[in-house]
Amino acid sequence: MSSTVIERRDAALRSGTTPRRRRRRNLHFPAYLVLTVLALFAIGPAVLMVFNAFKSNAEIGGSPLSPPTSLSWSNFSIAWQQGDFGTTMRNSAILVVGSAAGTCVIAGLAAYALSHLDLPGRGGVITYLFLASSMPVQLFVVPLFSLWTDLGLTDNLFGLIVIYWAVDAPFATLLLRSFLLKVPKEYVEAGRLDGASEVQIARRVMLPLAWPGLMTVALVVGLWAWNEFFWAITFIHDPAKRPISTSFMAFQDENSTNWGLSSAAALFMLVPILILFLVLQRRFVAGLTSGGLK
Repeated sequence: MSSTVIERRDAALRSGTTPRRRRRRNLHFPAYLVLTVLALFAIGPAVLMVFNAFKSNAEIGGSPLSPPTSLSWSNFSIAWQQGDFGTTMRNSAILVVGSAAGTCVIAGLAAYALSHLDLPGRGGVITYLFLASSMPVQLFVVPLFSLWTDLGLTDNLFGLIVIYWAVDAPFATLLLRSFLLKVPKEYVEAGRLDGASEVQIARRVMLPLAWPGLMTVALVVGLWAWNEFFWAITFIHDPAKRPISTSFMAFQDENSTNWGLSSAAALFMLVPILILFLVLQRRFVAGLTSGGLK
């Protein structure tokens, strides 16, 4: 090999521009381009929402895609009062805590039974949970509303929480079952040999090991309960008991919508749950990656 070829090779290695590396960069460029377009597609509406929250309705009509020429903070105070966010945020917080806690208990016990107890017809139950989680819940609105009216659970936050338990429990049970299947059965058998009951085993052995899965379920259920609108508007008619997702109805009438106030209201709804997700995102991602459905 001539000295010139060797010198070119050494120079290419030092600069990191070997033919193989150049080919790899060329292959990665389309992927980076697609990811950039998708990121802009996802971030774009949020940026426009922030822009419009500081504009008047007339300014939004004239230039809906441009940044605000001046910051109109009055949209936030008017939206807070008109949407009654003090009341709706409190109600949504109750719904989030109640639905997340109840779903974790129901799904945790069901997942333990399906993963570590010898239940007859276990395969049929798992199939039923898959079907239940895929069925459109709107099919049950009429009979459920009739039943809830007879039980006095309409216009009742607890009645709405019970509906959330029923809607979320199938998926949460399947997700937690995938976590518990990874726990060696020797742990359960050792607890039984020590005289522990099934409840004690579930609480003292399985719960600490399934904690990432429970955190994931609680976060998913809480996010869904915070944003849920269909069940809330159907079963809650008292303005004093409505959740935050119904506050947007205060900014529209039969003929128009105040987009400035609606954008400010959207920030009120988005910021608390965004902060919660940013705080818990590592546990959320770890829970999803360590517990694929089986």
